Amino acid sequence: MIEKDFNLITDSWLKVIDQQTGREKKVSLIELFKNAQNYRQLAGDMRVQDLAIIRLLLAILTTVYSRFDADGKPYEWLEKGTEQFLSDATIIKFYPKNRIKQTVVKTWQSLYQKGHFTEIVTKYLEHYADKFAFFGEHPFYQVTKAEYDELVPANKAVAKGTGTVSVKQINRRISESNNTPALFAPKAGEGKNQIAVDELARWIITYQSFTGVTDKTKIKADEKFSVSPGWLYKLNPVFAQGKTLFETLMLNLVLFSQEPARQRPVWEYASAKEYVSERQKNLLPNNIAELYTSWSRILHIEWDDTGEPTIFSAGLPKIVSDNAMIEPMTVWKYDKKTAAYRPAVRGLQSLSKAMWRNFGNYVNANKAHDNREPGIVVWLRLLKEKRAIPHDKLLTLASVDLIDDGNATSQSPVAEVTDDMSINADVLFDENDADYWPAQIEAVIEKTQTVGSNFWQFARDVGEIRGFKDNSLKEFANRLSAKFYYGLNQPFKDWLAGLTNHDERGEKVLLWEKQLKQHAFAEAKKVMDTSSSRDVKGVLTDKGLRNIFTINNYFKYRVNSEMKKE
Repeated sequence: MIEKDFNLITDSWLKVIDQQTGREKKVSLIELFKNAQNYRQLAGDMRVQDLAIIRLLLAILTTVYSRFDADGKPYEWLEKGTEQFLSDATIIKFYPKNRIKQTVVKTWQSLYQKGHFTEIVTKYLEHYADKFAFFGEHPFYQVTKAEYDELVPANKAVAKGTGTVSVKQINRRISESNNTPALFAPKAGEGKNQIAVDELARWIITYQSFTGVTDKTKIKADEKFSVSPGWLYKLNPVFAQGKTLFETLMLNLVLFSQEPARQRPVWEYASAKEYVSERQKNLLPNNIAELYTSWSRILHIEWDDTGEPTIFSAGLPKIVSDNAMIEPMTVWKYDKKTAAYRPAVRGLQSLSKAMWRNFGNYVNANKAHDNREPGIVVWLRLLKEKRAIPHDKLLTLASVDLIDDGNATSQSPVAEVTDDMSINADVLFDENDADYWPAQIEAVIEKTQTVGSNFWQFARDVGEIRGFKDNSLKEFANRLSAKFYYGLNQPFKDWLAGLTNHDERGEKVLLWEKQLKQHAFAEAKKVMDTSSSRDVKGVLTDKGLRNIFTINNYFKYRVNSEMKKE
């Protein structure tokens, strides 16, 4: 029989790595916020699960510290209302935004200097304890049977037994539907649907953020709507990664946006019905806490006597992401046709492309008017400008992404991709217009990718000599190109992390170009070392004989020519 008393505030369910011992342990929400400085990081079942939970934690912190300062005192710009923890407080009209910005940055800086979160977070959680109970009248991230039946069509009610999603599908390490078995899952047979409450809690949070669109059941609505994929699933996530969990949460704790709004996480709605009613308006949330805790599904769980759950699921309307600048954790792309910014979603074709190769997506290196920086980068820039973080702090931007299969009717996950790059704050936010570091870095990356293109052409030429054609030829060149870039990833990241604002730009650029040239020639030599008599004999073309030697010489010529360019 399943335990019917489990509260996320007081029961252990969050996996963390202890800073001192390096061991994994489970903690409650209260324990986590009291001791975040003692934990290295979250240690969930997947990195995307950790990201979904980080956003939940940030929703709590954003809500609390947008209402109370580091000493637990309410801000003067709030019209207090009647609720103890100011859930009904509104921002005084025409209150100066600059004063709000200065004050919340001061709150942030005070917390950062303290090195831990304050008691007001625990008090807030205790106040909303019933909303964090996994069972009961307000089951966390779920709805009751009565609420579910009221929100879905009559033929989809719980008693009908339809519209269910299995544990093995919610578990994103398996993602198995009842029709297509996952062959390489970490569990087998009936074990795929067996799960402990703490693990299920983590996966439900993850599933709300990374949902496909295979569900057939939708909530009742006056008009037809597209079912919502998980919000995080349709982003190209980027966030700041600290040395401890406390630092990671702090660096991503965005307390100011251009249009300050009352924070309203999903549990502060009076009921699930009220939240669903708000979602049916098809409006983008105007506050971070609500966006971070947004649902893609209403879920209801029925438990049998053996403790196995049956999960009923109904789709909610899709949140439109055009110009969703309230979202801090995504890379943007500009659509010239619609003049809208959209999240630059990654696909299967970009799996092997490292973050550094898209450096210009994370900082406006060329100061183009249509290049929108991620909100988290804008926030970090503000912290640096206000001296809330040291000017020479090494910042790590990280990305964790779940890639779907590209099928519009399923959007099933096929790969998890993680990456990061570290860069000095003074370099990332260089104020030197004449010798702007980000522009220098972007130019270096462009030259690197030109050499990479030359190597791809070299590989393709080799493939032609070896008799490859069409797709086989392209696959051969792509495979060698992927190895080329893989060998560059760590050296470039080391070069980037080693830059300072005191460096002579030209010297550092030449240092990288030397490494690049050595790597390019070394990779070409690997191909040469595996050449056959056919490669040596070559083929006769209208431009003369082409063999492994002439191709290699031409590749070296092109690389040397590229290195001579300013």
